[in-house]
Amino acid sequence: MDYLYYLFVILGFLSVALFLEGIYLAWNAYKGPEVTRIERRLRALSAGAGAQDAPLVKERLLAETPALMHLLLKVPRIHQLDRLLQQSGLSWSVSVFLAMTLAAAGTGGAVLLFLPLPLFMALVAAGATGSLPTLWVLHAKRARMQAIERELPDALDLMGRAMLAGHAFPSALKMVADEMPDPVAEEFRIAFSEINYGIAVPDALSNLTTRVPSADLRYFVISVLIQRESGGNLGELLGNISNLIRGRLKLVATVRVLSSEGRLSAIILTVLPIVLGFVINLINPGFLAVIWEDPQGQKVAGGAVCLMLFGIWWMRRIIHVRV
Repeated sequence: MDYLYYLFVILGFLSVALFLEGIYLAWNAYKGPEVTRIERRLRALSAGAGAQDAPLVKERLLAETPALMHLLLKVPRIHQLDRLLQQSGLSWSVSVFLAMTLAAAGTGGAVLLFLPLPLFMALVAAGATGSLPTLWVLHAKRARMQAIERELPDALDLMGRAMLAGHAFPSALKMVADEMPDPVAEEFRIAFSEINYGIAVPDALSNLTTRVPSADLRYFVISVLIQRESGGNLGELLGNISNLIRGRLKLVATVRVLSSEGRLSAIILTVLPIVLGFVINLINPGFLAVIWEDPQGQKVAGGAVCLMLFGIWWMRRIIHVRV
């Protein structure tokens, strides 16, 4: 009887262990780090691919389920949103982004419905909170593009030295992909992989400029394409372009320092009326009620909003110096 008890315990332990092992293997097969890396690589390859490259790359998925994927494909300009997500470097799909936007808008609207505020203010708050995922994506894209522009001169110097040493252009791309940090290494790695898959060099470089909408990178691509047609010393040309980009980045940093006071003033003037209005309404809910209850107050509030929007646009025009 004791032997049967111990045998039952051993078999139970083995069953639980094998069950947990099966769960881990199933998760690793669909959501493991290697699978995630491959899916991200394939999505990046397809983000800038044209129609002629469709047989060579996997189509980027807009959603995890086929039904939702079919529904999103009917939305106009949905691929532009997908490209924006790809340029931001985030691992979100279009369906995840839309779900987070709806969740943020619903949360902001639901919270303000419990406060002594009118329905109009709740709708405005829902729109404001619903725009947070979009603002985060735009911020991530801007930060990623700035990181690529900062690393691009070193990448071009590396390619120029490699080509002066006798390496071919694809080999120089691979050296940047192996030696440079992300995100510039990731983009050049994708371009190198596309060339290895059989995509023509001009098409691979065109896809690179689609994924990275940077003027400095376009200079590099145009110089390479012209050199392939007319000939010349591409290594020396890449060195000149890297020096030009470094000079422009230095000028941009100088302009940013000189305009920092104006940008801070613009942020304070934009946020102060909104924050002050919410604080006054929380302290004394009836004090500002005339603004949305009285018809004249609504007109005054509408005019104030229009003037604020005009002021924001005008301050942005003043502090935004294009270099």
